[in-house]
Amino acid sequence: MNEQAEGLKRRGMHGGIGSYVTGFVLSIGMTVVSFILVASHLLTSLGTLVVIVTLAALQIIVQLFFFLHLGRESKPRWNIYILLFALMVVVIIIGGSLWIMHNLDRYMIMTPEQINTYMHNNEGL
Repeated sequence: MNEQAEGLKRRGMHGGIGSYVTGFVLSIGMTVVSFILVASHLLTSLGTLVVIVTLAALQIIVQLFFFLHLGRESKPRWNIYILLFALMVVVIIIGGSLWIMHNLDRYMIMTPEQINTYMHNNEGL
């Protein structure tokens, strides 16, 4: 083992197997809870959406701390940058996905039969 790896291990900056297992179990647990909520329709649509977005944000935090060892580095200033970047990615992905789904729901007013008729008449299918 090289000197740098030994120094990280001595200062507790390298995750042990317990840290990885804890992060893995938490991530799997949040994923299973999300799946069960969607599959069983336990909550309203808005309630399910709020819980899933919350679990997604918590899962990002778990990933950052348990797998990327965010809180265990020598330069804490980078922690702020990483958290801001992660927040920006979450807002873009979740906000963009919700925006696309809202627009699809709002503007897809044709029934499947109307779509087939339109495609047959206009596309030559």
